[in-house]
Amino acid sequence: QVQLVESGGGLVQPGGSLRLSCVGSGITFKFSVVDWYRQAPGKPRELVAQIGSRPDIADFAKGRFTISRDDATNTVFLQMNSLNPDDTAVYYCYTTTHWGQGTQVTVSS
Repeated sequence: QVQLVESGGGLVQPGGSLRLSCVGSGITFKFSVVDWYRQAPGKPRELVAQIGSRPDIADFAKGRFTISRDDATNTVFLQMNSLNPDDTAVYYCYTTTHWGQGTQVTVSS
């Protein structure tokens, strides 16, 4: 069975950075498309970044976030720089109809 486990969230000051990790089991990421979504309170879930044969980043995150994959550990990373309070949300990993449990990112001074 497919399991996705996210980690790396936390509290960070505006302008700071975080790196989120999504470790997959029961699925091989290099043969799949893996997404990072986020959901802020009262807002719909939105796509942040995607990686399959090549990475893609949502417009609001371009120049600040990067997505990458480590095939040896079956992990997808989301490096987030220049964070601002609007980035506060629960971040979820998603692939082939499976969601992780999410990791909270809070950007606040």
